[in-house]
Amino acid sequence: MAYHKVNADQRAQGHSPYLDNDELQATALELEWDMEKELEEPGFDHFRPHGVVQHHLENLQSPDLDLEPIQPSSSPKGRFQRLQEDPDYISHCTRQAPKSNHCSFFQILKVFCTALILFIFGIVIGYYACKKCPSPPPSQEPNNPRIYHEILKEIKAEHIQQIYRDLLQFPTEDDVGVATKILVQWRSQGLEDVRLVNYSVLLDLPGSSSNTVTLKNSGECFYPSGQQCNRETKTLHSQDLLYSYAAYSAKGTLEAELVDVQYGTVADLIRIQAITNVTKKIALLKLGQSPLLYKLSLLEDAGFGGVLLYVDPCDLPKTTDLTDKAFMVSLNGGGDPSTPGYASIDGSYRQNRLNLTTLLVQPISAVLAKKLISLPEDTVQKDRCIPLQWSAAGKKIISLNIQSVATYKTISNVIGYLKGTVFPDRYIIIGSHHNSLNTYSGQEWASSTAVITAFIQALTLKVKKGWRPDRTIVFCSWAGTVFGNIGSYEWAEDLKGVLQRNVVAYISLHNPVRGNSTLHPVASPSLQQLAAESQSFKCVDKTRCPGSNVSSVQIQGDSDYFINHLGVPVMQFSYEDIKTSENSSFLSEALFPVHMTKTEELDPSFSLHETIAKLTGQVTLQIANEPVLPFNALDIALEVQNSLKGDEADIPQLLAVASHLRDTAELFQSDEMRPANDPKERAPIRVRMLNDVLQSLEKSFLIHRAPPGLYRNILYRLDERTSQFSVLLEALEHCKLHQSNETIQAALSEVLNSINSAQVYFKAGLDVFETTLAGKK
Repeated sequence: MAYHKVNADQRAQGHSPYLDNDELQATALELEWDMEKELEEPGFDHFRPHGVVQHHLENLQSPDLDLEPIQPSSSPKGRFQRLQEDPDYISHCTRQAPKSNHCSFFQILKVFCTALILFIFGIVIGYYACKKCPSPPPSQEPNNPRIYHEILKEIKAEHIQQIYRDLLQFPTEDDVGVATKILVQWRSQGLEDVRLVNYSVLLDLPGSSSNTVTLKNSGECFYPSGQQCNRETKTLHSQDLLYSYAAYSAKGTLEAELVDVQYGTVADLIRIQAITNVTKKIALLKLGQSPLLYKLSLLEDAGFGGVLLYVDPCDLPKTTDLTDKAFMVSLNGGGDPSTPGYASIDGSYRQNRLNLTTLLVQPISAVLAKKLISLPEDTVQKDRCIPLQWSAAGKKIISLNIQSVATYKTISNVIGYLKGTVFPDRYIIIGSHHNSLNTYSGQEWASSTAVITAFIQALTLKVKKGWRPDRTIVFCSWAGTVFGNIGSYEWAEDLKGVLQRNVVAYISLHNPVRGNSTLHPVASPSLQQLAAESQSFKCVDKTRCPGSNVSSVQIQGDSDYFINHLGVPVMQFSYEDIKTSENSSFLSEALFPVHMTKTEELDPSFSLHETIAKLTGQVTLQIANEPVLPFNALDIALEVQNSLKGDEADIPQLLAVASHLRDTAELFQSDEMRPANDPKERAPIRVRMLNDVLQSLEKSFLIHRAPPGLYRNILYRLDERTSQFSVLLEALEHCKLHQSNETIQAALSEVLNSINSAQVYFKAGLDVFETTLAGKK
């Protein structure tokens, strides 16, 4: 009996098939009752994973289903086996089947409705999320011309005129005060990132009294303007009298014979030195024809002790009457003289360079020049201007007294940034300049500042609507320009490493309206095509624009450092008067006291200002937004070949390397530039590589050393009259003066190495692209 009891326990625990039939039926019915109760409990659906409801019946039948908590109902004879063995079992269970199917249907319907609601809700959320979150912008290239038009149409003459007049309302202040007001004005236009950058620099300012010139033969004393020295004339335009001087000239008094050297060319010096000994004498020198610093270096080498500088009326436009006006010049080649080659930041070593020449230099009016050489006042006969020339009858001894004060002053550049979205590390710089220490009662600087401010205003209106350029645009108002581009030099020296890598182009707004006769575009060779094409975009008078030739010549202003030290492509648009003679070049080195009414007389409607602003804006927008920089490599090679035509130094090596440069440039233009300009073939990495090559094209043409006043960048000619490299022309002239060919050999070597370096650079660019293509294949 004990044995039978143990067997029964084992059967109960192990679900033995030897259980009698009544016990087995009771156990099965209890299992079904328990399961139905579980299905009807309200919390059951909540804990069931999604996807299980649809297979409910199958899961119940599954032999792998874990029913461990209700083991007593598990029998080797399963539920469906019972249906076969016990006919009465059907009567116990058939009532439950419809209920189970009914529950499953409603559970499936509930899950389906919940999923549908969640799906619709997700669509709604996704719609509004996509509407609020900006998607990656598609290429704006097809719409770029439309965007340019929308921006440029906001530049209006009346706006520029109002800005100009507002600038003139600035009270007479120091440089920092004027710069602060420009900063406030730019911010009010909507330019957010604007800052002042200050430098302490050495300025050569006029003394408390005007410089004088005394004619010893008669004892007459004159101010630089030609007025005699007395108290009445001293009070008349006292600022003009004080600022008629040469900044950084030697100081002191010199009494010596006056010698007329005309324009101070090599030919003039050879002629004069054959007649007389010029040591410590005073040269009467005309401004123009070649850079002033170059001519002064020749006079200093010849042994002169002083220079009286004037402008021949025959070289001035017929509409301009400046015969009784003296002027200011700067003898500073660029930057703070006390920190040559490095920035004037706190802690920098200051060199003692109060005078940049041993010559006593004084600008005078044409009226005074006539008095000194005893010529009649009127030199115009029968509509023909007679150039001033001394007949050399008798000696003229004069006494020259120059007193200026060198002092350290703080100057402030205004720098504003409009950051790009695609290439924020690539900069297009637009530069104007502002008043420096009220050097004149005139406000000529206000023209360039008004133009750049109007362009900022038009750009920020578009920026407020969500647009931004692809590349960063940097707006600069430079200080210290009249003293030798000091503000731009110091800022560029301070950031030289960044600018060498990141600057794409410099657009100059230096005195944009200095006449009203003709549009004068100047551009580096790689930008000449863009400058020519942009002129037809918007012109107030269509007859003026299409006929303007683009040239690569030396220009005045703050573009100097970017051209000669960074090798950056430069462009400038300006209105000028028609030049009356071949000697009119470099007259812009003279800073005449232009009064407030002068600008509005030249352009009363400010339509010329509007044209300059739109031309400048057009080229800036194209350089800032075009996927491939609009630079022309082949134009550089053609400019080099043209500069070697007709050169007396016709060296086979130069011609050969120039020919190789052209061949490589043509290959570069056809194989790389043309495919990249096709949107279908354009690859972002390839475009970036191509742009890196394009923006550095002109850096190879910077020679190590150039004569004073001449550009280190040999791609720029002296003026429109010359077509050869200026360094080679100067070297040839130097050979005539010193009877030596060392200078010409050195110059030829510099030019040869520059051209070869450019050719190697082009070739290396092609090799990089070929390697990249091979790697992809």
